[in-house]
Amino acid sequence: MSTNKSSHILNTSSNLLGFCLVVLTSLKISKYSEVSIIDELTGVAAILLMISSLFSFLSIRTNKPSALIKYEFIADNVFIFALLLVFMITFLIAFSVIF
Repeated sequence: MSTNKSSHILNTSSNLLGFCLVVLTSLKISKYSEVSIIDELTGVAAILLMISSLFSFLSIRTNKPSALIKYEFIADNVFIFALLLVFMITFLIAFSVIF
């Protein structure tokens, strides 16, 4: 049964997507994207957050209980991977670890 997490996932993943876009823009402007792996990780996190947003939106909009559960499950799992990736990116930026 659904736990109605989709609206929370949609809100949080769209906010974190904005964070990823700010990080990508900052790295491009400062020319760190040429010497850093952070921009690649941020790009992957942004894609995962977009997928999570899409499936959470589909979960909210569907009328079929079986599809709702499936979409919410996908959104939840993709979101947790994206969240871990955002944590790693934040750690790398905070401690000035540039690969």
